[in-house]
Amino acid sequence: MPVHMPAVFDPGDLNPSFLQRTRRRFLLTDAALVRIVVASACLPVIRSLAIYVSKLGNGGIYLILPIIVLMRLGRSGLPAIFVAFCSVTLLHCFYPYIKRRVRRARPFQTDRSLPRLLAVLDEHSFPSGHTMTLSASLMPIVHVLPGTDLFCVGLVSIMAWARVASAHHYPSDVCVGAFLGGGLSYIASAYLLSPL
Repeated sequence: MPVHMPAVFDPGDLNPSFLQRTRRRFLLTDAALVRIVVASACLPVIRSLAIYVSKLGNGGIYLILPIIVLMRLGRSGLPAIFVAFCSVTLLHCFYPYIKRRVRRARPFQTDRSLPRLLAVLDEHSFPSGHTMTLSASLMPIVHVLPGTDLFCVGLVSIMAWARVASAHHYPSDVCVGAFLGGGLSYIASAYLLSPL
């Protein structure tokens, strides 16, 4: 009696028009979410917060985080700082390649009605380097300081909001950035660090 093997999923079996419609819906939803988040920063004080948080992500926060770790853990915090540094360095080796490969325009470039709150550091939108770098920097801290996870998730969420509110990124950009940064740094932390 012949044994029938279950059909293997073949992406080629998908209808191209279905894929195009799905992609279009996704992009329209992403763009609509940008407009909602940008509208959340309509008050000058909220807009200023988005600008300030984005500028912190340009580098300032990465001077503050090691100081906090060293104040809390002393010299035993140095391995976490080292893992964060190595993770960020590795990510920034292939991150520019992803940006150039995907070549996604920023929201303020595709929708001229959106305000551009501050200058951009590079040309393309996908993925968000700010959320990627912050996630990679915070993951070792979460690993060696249990109980800081909600605080760190809050920091990444605020950065993600600021980047979308500035019309520099789509929600999918910041989500993928956080996933890349947090994922790589989680693996490095799990292998190289011991919880304190």
